[in-house]
Amino acid sequence: METKEKNFTHLEKWEGTLAACIRCGYCFEHCPMFKYTNWESDAPRAKIITAFGLLSGDIEPTPAAAEKLFNCFYCKRCEAACSSGVDLTEIFTDAKKDLVELGLNGPGTTSITQMNCARCLICVGACPHEARSHKETGIETDPAKCQSCGICVEVCPAGAAKIENNFGTSREELTQKAETFLNSHSSAKAIVFACNWSYYPELQASQLPESETKDKAYEILVNMCGGRLEAQLLMAPFLDNAWGVLVACCPEGECQHEGNVKAKKMVANLQKTLETIKIDPERIHIVEIPAGDKALFQAEIDTFVDKMNALGPIR
Repeated sequence: METKEKNFTHLEKWEGTLAACIRCGYCFEHCPMFKYTNWESDAPRAKIITAFGLLSGDIEPTPAAAEKLFNCFYCKRCEAACSSGVDLTEIFTDAKKDLVELGLNGPGTTSITQMNCARCLICVGACPHEARSHKETGIETDPAKCQSCGICVEVCPAGAAKIENNFGTSREELTQKAETFLNSHSSAKAIVFACNWSYYPELQASQLPESETKDKAYEILVNMCGGRLEAQLLMAPFLDNAWGVLVACCPEGECQHEGNVKAKKMVANLQKTLETIKIDPERIHIVEIPAGDKALFQAEIDTFVDKMNALGPIR
């Protein structure tokens, strides 16, 4: 107990809550990391068990244990699914605070700054969580404050902001997924970028296994926040003969990172760009979907695909 009080003062207040977790695993299917790796150690339940072990002294605070706790996109889907009402992300944050004080700071999904940083401070002003600051050594990220939304990655003009562990959500990975789909499905027409914070995991959970292999008109690609979308990512599908690109984001006032505002501005600018080159601006479109409303999301997708069918391919 002496070790616990000395090293895990932030986690200590969660001792009763950690014991309340019944380890049911409802959080599994909604976690984007578990979906990507299929490793139980990446699921929220494993993080809770790790935090409990660190607090009790049964688990040593090693870099490997810390890395698991620093891997979190703060989508809060695990909290919505938790049958015990555990505030998982708050526990993860306090665990990170204790680990940082022990000299263990990930990075996990925490954003970092590479050597080519121009110190323009754009990322500092853009961070909605005040996790980035300018120090004598350059731009630094507070690992306990960073919620891995990736907005700093999108706004950095030098490409110096980076999230090392993307779990399939980087621009390069999403671009490759879009290219693979468009070149392997004869009916392919549209790419849909869907925000993980609102509704995508629930729609994914409702799909049947065979829906992954049949010929489809559209593909849903998950991004971690609308604010993390980049113009290059949204325009890339057109190079592979996509007929249209649909962006779905949280409604006004519901995005915890204000990424929906950035996404709407970006789409509006790209629509103007398409118009200048004589391409129908509605080939790139953005919709707002309340959290968990997969019926509305599907309806918007169907409407968009119908519109693309009416427009036909880009000539």
